[in-house]
Amino acid sequence: MALNLTIEEIQNFKGKYPKQLWYLFFSEMWERFSFYGMRGMLVIFMVNQLNMNAVNANLQYGATQAFVYAFTFIGGMFADKILGFRKSLFWGGILMIAGSIILALDPHQFFFIGISFTIIGTGFFKPNISTMVGRLYKDDDNRRDAGFSFFYMGVNLGALIGGYLCIAVANGSMLSSIVPEHLRWNVAFGFAAILMVISLLTFIQTQKSLGDIGISPLLAVETSKRKVYEYLTYIGSLAVIPVIILLVSNSGYTDMFMYIIGPCSLLYLLFEMRNFSASENKKLVAALVFVLFSIVFWAFFEQSGGSLSLFAESNLSKTVLGVALDPNGVNNSANSFFVIAFAALVGLVWLWMSKRKIEPNTVVKFGLGFLFLAGGFYVFYYTKFFADANGVTSLDLFTFGWFVITFGELCLSPIGMSAMTKLSPQKVQAVMMGMWFLASAYGQYFAGLLGANIAGASENSTNLEKLIVYADGYKQLAIYALIAGVLLIVISPLVKKLMQEVR
Repeated sequence: MALNLTIEEIQNFKGKYPKQLWYLFFSEMWERFSFYGMRGMLVIFMVNQLNMNAVNANLQYGATQAFVYAFTFIGGMFADKILGFRKSLFWGGILMIAGSIILALDPHQFFFIGISFTIIGTGFFKPNISTMVGRLYKDDDNRRDAGFSFFYMGVNLGALIGGYLCIAVANGSMLSSIVPEHLRWNVAFGFAAILMVISLLTFIQTQKSLGDIGISPLLAVETSKRKVYEYLTYIGSLAVIPVIILLVSNSGYTDMFMYIIGPCSLLYLLFEMRNFSASENKKLVAALVFVLFSIVFWAFFEQSGGSLSLFAESNLSKTVLGVALDPNGVNNSANSFFVIAFAALVGLVWLWMSKRKIEPNTVVKFGLGFLFLAGGFYVFYYTKFFADANGVTSLDLFTFGWFVITFGELCLSPIGMSAMTKLSPQKVQAVMMGMWFLASAYGQYFAGLLGANIAGASENSTNLEKLIVYADGYKQLAIYALIAGVLLIVISPLVKKLMQEVR
């Protein structure tokens, strides 16, 4: 493939965004449709179709999502060392398509097989497209945060459509006159497969505009030897799928896996750090601070796919501002809707503040993210004061809770991805992006545990009693998020010193 542009030509773009960002925007958008469409169905499918109880479904959800994000670290490592970002992304897309097709054929019989393909595929796909976005900018380009915020809007456009459409079709809230009841789940998983194909085709058509971004790191190696490494990676990723099936289908293995993958990733990073300067290592330590706090953020935020899914199914009304909507569809997509509405605005606010030299540093932005998170969960808690005698409360107020949380996510997640690329030496950028998503894996893991505890406390209760238990649990999460936000703001001067010139 001809490399039509140099990295300098790409990075010296005029205006707010490089044109390549649009291409990656659409590829990521359709991939996130596939991912979030399936994510939003997991707990409800396990409870209503696989007959799991709420506690086990939350644990299984946490385990499944933890493995999804844990493998982004491994995928990032193979991209850095062998495949390059592009081939890694393509291979991951193929595996995700295979997993979605398997689930569409028979989700009841092949659930864990399909999920396992998706886990490996996401590991190869997700960290690498984010890293390519970072490479579109020079290290000192203050437009980077706005670019990641815009990219994150694409993530959420896919999540909005997929998050609502898939669960609504599966529940019969949409297309019920067209899709037979016994095929609703098949069609819902089938949508994920179709849109993943579109994502991959979009990326294939736009590679030539990326210059040398994402090409193989082994171009200097003899071609035959490089091919051997690449084929071994492909074969190895297929060979490990039976192991993933075993691990995912038994959440008891999750604890062991999480005890191992985190320390191993840190040891690997320490091994790489011996080759960097003291200045570079200080920046990596700062990056690890963000990684650790993001674990807490995602443990709370990812209640959306676990306990909040069950809360939405049983305890929420079915209208928003008088419009009839699927409560779980709203739970899955409200956050994405608000990100789409406000991501560009938040990015422009950062640019406006930067020009006036009043933009808060990344640590303070993280702290603000936690404060918004605390506010949103307090709104979830407050829904109990609007419940009727049947334990059904306001979907309007619940949606407002997601509105508040959205600003927390916009302060943390796109800024976090940007920070990983700014603070990491190029040699380990994909690995650090993988560690960022590995933090999400631990967040998902703890989200499952938290959700299981809430669900366990509400077993054998009336619907009203369940609502009170869930709401009180969300109040506790709000308090913990508030503490974390204040702590981050307090330690921001210390972390800022580690970051040096990076803002």
